Amino acid sequence: MRKITMMQKVGILGGGQLGRMLLQQAANYTVETYVLENDKECPAAHLCHHFVLGDIRDFDAVYNFGKNLDAITIEIENVNIDALEKLEAEGVRVYPKPAALRIIKNKILQKQFYADNEIPSPAFKVVQNKLELGNVQDWLPAVQKLGEGGYDGKGVQVLKTRNDFEQGFDAPSVVEKMVDIDKEIAMIVAVNAKGETALYPPVEMLFDPQLNLLDFQLAPAYIPEKILWRVEAISLKVARSLNSPGLFAVELFVDRSGNVFVNETAPRVHNSGHHTIEAHYSSQYDMLWRILLGYPLGNTAAILPSSLVNLIGEKGHSGTVKYEGLDEVLKMDNVFVHLYGKKETKPGRKMGHVTVIANDKQELIHRANLVKRTLKVIS
Repeated sequence: MRKITMMQKVGILGGGQLGRMLLQQAANYTVETYVLENDKECPAAHLCHHFVLGDIRDFDAVYNFGKNLDAITIEIENVNIDALEKLEAEGVRVYPKPAALRIIKNKILQKQFYADNEIPSPAFKVVQNKLELGNVQDWLPAVQKLGEGGYDGKGVQVLKTRNDFEQGFDAPSVVEKMVDIDKEIAMIVAVNAKGETALYPPVEMLFDPQLNLLDFQLAPAYIPEKILWRVEAISLKVARSLNSPGLFAVELFVDRSGNVFVNETAPRVHNSGHHTIEAHYSSQYDMLWRILLGYPLGNTAAILPSSLVNLIGEKGHSGTVKYEGLDEVLKMDNVFVHLYGKKETKPGRKMGHVTVIANDKQELIHRANLVKRTLKVIS
């Protein structure tokens, strides 16, 4: 039987809402938690044992933060990977591994990784600047993605005609041929240090077309069994090919012919897995702690089907946050509200989420829409 001989020290690079929810789950384990973030008012600051003010992109800040820890993980990809490589070489467990982070952090490298490993993904070309967009005019409509720096819908530009080139990114980027999308799916895959894997049931994602942010999702995804098999097989191949312990959120497109393509991968807990806190036996956050601490992988099965609504700052509202309709939503049965503790709102900012659980798909959709109509993030 495994014995705990000491309290492990685990650090998180980034202190946003993902770090906050990860720390909420940490209370169930024997672990001393550390957070590095350059905002002392960040959502995770008051939930960790030790908060360190610093820039997760700075080599010295990351190295000095991690050198006395047992393990370190991330809640955002925009971190100093050189420092993580040095920490890994000195014996700190870095999950996911820096080599996997290098691939995923850069969209150009990520797309080449899919091609090299024969993982289906939309056809792409690489451009170095805005002038080179002329080389892809025969591909229109297409989607341009910044090589580095994009996050939460930022750094993505739809190019429908040549007129859109003027709004294109003047930096190294990927241009993908647009897919005739039927459904957008996300699959979370857990991988431990032994190489064992666990799959969460896939979720179906619906996006806000203006903000390009996840607006609403259903779990499990309502897809035919043959497509489910493809989604599972492709997601597993992505995670295994990265050759790293960790939690990986694989986002996929299903086109109108039933083909499945990988859109992109996140090497961390993910917005598409928030529902697992109430709706699954082992949440994505619990699962990551199991991986970090060397425990067996958890049970990914759903307790009940679920839907999730993101709480996003309303247009025209910037300043001290106010939640309109919160009391009404908290009175609803089997509805769970998560507020991220951010004091200031602005249009499009993620401020929280709401999970709904129910047996019936139509009931899930009805309640999710009711939450969307009732709960508003204003100033």
